[in-house]
Amino acid sequence: MTESNDTPTQTEAGEERQHRRIKSFVMRAGRMTEGQQKGLEQGTPLFVLPLADAPVDFDQVFGRSAPRSLEIGFGMGHSLLEMAAASPDQDFIGVEVHRPGVGALLNGVLTQGLTNLRVYDCDAIEVLNRCVADNSLDRLMLFFPDPWHKSRHHKRRIVQASFAELVRSKLKVGGVLHMATDWEPYAEYMLEVMNVAPGYRNLAEDGKCVPRPAERPITKFERRGERLGHGVWDLKFEKQS
Repeated sequence: MTESNDTPTQTEAGEERQHRRIKSFVMRAGRMTEGQQKGLEQGTPLFVLPLADAPVDFDQVFGRSAPRSLEIGFGMGHSLLEMAAASPDQDFIGVEVHRPGVGALLNGVLTQGLTNLRVYDCDAIEVLNRCVADNSLDRLMLFFPDPWHKSRHHKRRIVQASFAELVRSKLKVGGVLHMATDWEPYAEYMLEVMNVAPGYRNLAEDGKCVPRPAERPITKFERRGERLGHGVWDLKFEKQS
């Protein structure tokens, strides 16, 4: 995630070299608050899912069939928690490797008594490949991923052709990949990747970015950026086939 955001980590497919897959996220231990520690201790047994070797039956996990969204790299979890609380008729799955962020989200889930949110605390690409059935998600969200500004680091960006294809395989027809970034060159890069990715339709009327969707909560970071004149770019691509 962008270092200026409250979401310090992200995941990507990486590259296979000598049987070791390179990941783009950086593990940062961080200092745990009392609330975050409580979230991990009390919330993990209830809401954190283990990596599986076969697609998970999320209808069984949530005890119902409902529209289902997955967010990659939820950071401290503020937006995901707000979305889950605002949409009790929908189910949400969050993926994050940053332990304080996982703890913060779980603490919020416990405090608010939410039942429509589950968490993976491991690599998102592993989760998509191993745990999520094809054609099962209504939405996949990727908000403020690390843009890896330097050219030599562009290979670490999560948004690549292979990522677009993996996400498309997991979305239902009509499902949406929703991305957001606060760095315009990365928005342009995302558009370049997605415009040639097969099986998608850009939902922007001008073929570029959509207006900020009401369902994506505004973070403190985003409000601060707006006051400073910084922009945010949202992209939505619908799976066509």
